[in-house]
Amino acid sequence: MKKYLVYAVILVAGLLLGKLFFGGTTEVQETKGSHNHNEVSEVNKMWTCSMHPQIMQSEPGDCPICGMDLIPAETNADGLLADQFKLTKNAMALANIETTVVGQSNADGNNGITLSGKIAINDDETAIQPAHFNGRIEKLYVTSLGEKVSRGQAVAKIYSPQLVAAQQELITAYKLKASQPQLYKAVQTKFKNWKIHGTQLEEVVKTGKVKTSFTIYSHVSGVVTEIAVSDGAHIMDGKPIFKVSNLNKVWANFDVYENQISLFKKGQDIKVITKAYPNKVFNAKVSYIDPILNSQTRTVILRAVLSNKDNVFKPGMFVEGKINTATEITKQVVVVPASAVLWTGKRSVVYTKVASNEPIFEMKEIELGSKIGSNYEVVSGLNNGDEVVTNGAFTVDAAAQLQGKKSMMNKSGKKTTTGHEGHIKMESNKMTKNTRIKVSTDFQNDLAAVLESYILVKDDLVNGNATASAKNAKDMLQQIEEVNMKLLKTKDVREKGEMFINPIKKEIKLFVASKDITVQRKHFKIISEKLLSIIEIFGVNFKVYSHFCPMANGNKGAFWLSKEDRVVNPYFGETMLNCGEISQIIK
Repeated sequence: MKKYLVYAVILVAGLLLGKLFFGGTTEVQETKGSHNHNEVSEVNKMWTCSMHPQIMQSEPGDCPICGMDLIPAETNADGLLADQFKLTKNAMALANIETTVVGQSNADGNNGITLSGKIAINDDETAIQPAHFNGRIEKLYVTSLGEKVSRGQAVAKIYSPQLVAAQQELITAYKLKASQPQLYKAVQTKFKNWKIHGTQLEEVVKTGKVKTSFTIYSHVSGVVTEIAVSDGAHIMDGKPIFKVSNLNKVWANFDVYENQISLFKKGQDIKVITKAYPNKVFNAKVSYIDPILNSQTRTVILRAVLSNKDNVFKPGMFVEGKINTATEITKQVVVVPASAVLWTGKRSVVYTKVASNEPIFEMKEIELGSKIGSNYEVVSGLNNGDEVVTNGAFTVDAAAQLQGKKSMMNKSGKKTTTGHEGHIKMESNKMTKNTRIKVSTDFQNDLAAVLESYILVKDDLVNGNATASAKNAKDMLQQIEEVNMKLLKTKDVREKGEMFINPIKKEIKLFVASKDITVQRKHFKIISEKLLSIIEIFGVNFKVYSHFCPMANGNKGAFWLSKEDRVVNPYFGETMLNCGEISQIIK
């Protein structure tokens, strides 16, 4: 009996010792392991703002843009690559996202290659009405672009000291005509060289009175496309007064990219289409291919001459040209649907679906070649068999931006720390700053008057007053219509100015027509961009601040101009009054 009692005691002692050495250790290890896991979780947690999801910080706090409390950000535990991101099935369904597998195709296609172009004046059918003597214009009869001028039509009344002296000489020579006929003939020839003859000279000879001014007549016919002078202006022998063009034939100039040049040659048939007459196709032939490449755009000009007897084509009108190059192209190329491509400046991007059974996407930057029907040739960036987003690409891009991945407006994919630094729109704006062109102070003063009225509109939007902003926008429209484009001396400079002035006028008219401040702000964004560009190019003789807010325009960002460095946001008003920063100072 004692023997069993000893065994029992030994067994109980063994159990107690086992629990002491092993049970306790296990509990400590589990506790320690659990503690480490939580520590790692806390260290890796990131914090973001529900209103500004581009904000990512490693610890809680306030949003540096709006001041709201930061919330925990969702973590990615799917093992994706750095530039990849995932959408939920619900998001895929709501956005109706569709994908297509890209493949190879014959580059000729059924529709050939489509080129974008513009109608231009036919320089071979233009003529200049020059001045044939020095003088001052007392009255100009040709004052409007687009006006038709016929040969023999009176175009200006001119005062010239040179002609006054020559008339005295003519009267004297006429009196000596019988004894010195050669002298009289020489003086007459002088007037003929000045294009002055006929009844005007006969009147001087018969009356013996000197005329203080002469009417000059056009020796060219056509539509006025450029006027170089105005009332009161001085003219010089050989300098142009106006230019006329015969618009019965016009040029259609198309841009051909460097990698497309070998596909075209003179004499090819081209079908021209314009939005003004979408149901009409105009047939022409390639008449000229520029031998010099534009180093800025990497394009050459391909030209076709169009018959325009019915005045269908207006210079400056956008057109498309379709050329069938089936006989020249036999190679297989990778093509992508046009609906899949997103453009931002010079970059072209698509979103690829990287897993066939999972909604995982990645942005890819691609280089495009020719347009083939409704597709684009892909020079680089995609491979045969890649799956690309063809419907809902903008929604996928927005998801990429929110998750801090590479996107259309964020080439690097890096997170920002304040919501403003490194914003891609700001960076691209600085890189594409317009080159300054020297113009007269009078023209700069005209632009300054436009800017002053613009600032009043901006202040009304800051205050949320749609009625006042519409009223001040009317004043701005009047100011911009009073900008004297004749102060820009050359045709190229005037065209550059009109390229911005005309869209601003259009947007102001739409602004005035709306009483909805949300709609007004959309037009104000475009007005601001165009006004920024024209002030960069021509200047206003004082310092102008360009401000930028990345949250405006649906998180795509928007600019506005001010004479002050203080940030006061016209796109949000009191909601986010100080959202933005100075992106550029124009002097």
